[in-house]
Amino acid sequence: MFLSILQVNSEDLTPYAIVCGDPFRAEAISRKLDNARELSFSREYRTYVGEKNGVPITVVSHGVGSPGAAVCFEELIKGGVKTLIRVGTAGSYSADVPPGSLVVSTAAVREEGLTRQLVPHGFPAVADHAVTRSLYEAASETDGLVKQGITVTLDAFFQGVEEFPHRKYKQAGALAVEMEISALYVIASLRGVRAGAIVALDGYADADLREVYNPHTDVVSGAIEREIDAAIRAIVKLYTEDN
Repeated sequence: MFLSILQVNSEDLTPYAIVCGDPFRAEAISRKLDNARELSFSREYRTYVGEKNGVPITVVSHGVGSPGAAVCFEELIKGGVKTLIRVGTAGSYSADVPPGSLVVSTAAVREEGLTRQLVPHGFPAVADHAVTRSLYEAASETDGLVKQGITVTLDAFFQGVEEFPHRKYKQAGALAVEMEISALYVIASLRGVRAGAIVALDGYADADLREVYNPHTDVVSGAIEREIDAAIRAIVKLYTEDN
């Protein structure tokens, strides 16, 4: 089957996939795999396949925001992917989880517009337990702070006249905010596949802690390296358990 948006043949994909926003991060992930090759680069969707310890892994970038990312998730699932792990960045809600920390998302608040068109308002966006466990265990083996908990998915990055709901979700115990995880979890539930996510914190979303946003620091780069390594190790672990 030819997947017309990703511009790849489903026969070239693997059951396990890492997805990320940035096409150049997809390239960076592929460099950590053996025998990696690029399958396509169409719009924001850049696709690689490779392997680690003999485990075949697909890597695909999905761009920024839930609608475009959902297209990527749907086509990957249509192409035979059964386990998806998002590797991304997020804004922290707490000084206890500073930039450079990792957060494994156990569930996501649906503050985006896409999933409202797919499922009822009260439907939860929840990660797969086995994927979450493997991600957290793998991330905990790296140097640096790792937390697991609820994240928020919000469509907008720059504020307009409406106030962002950061304060209330911080008070409710959410750890961080990003732009795609709830779409991944809802689509995975709808299509009967597994999904999880890990994010590197690259700044503060909370107004009381906000600083000049600079995601290109050494501490953030180090956290991104750690989360990529954790995602790859988690997939190898899941593959071993599954087989």
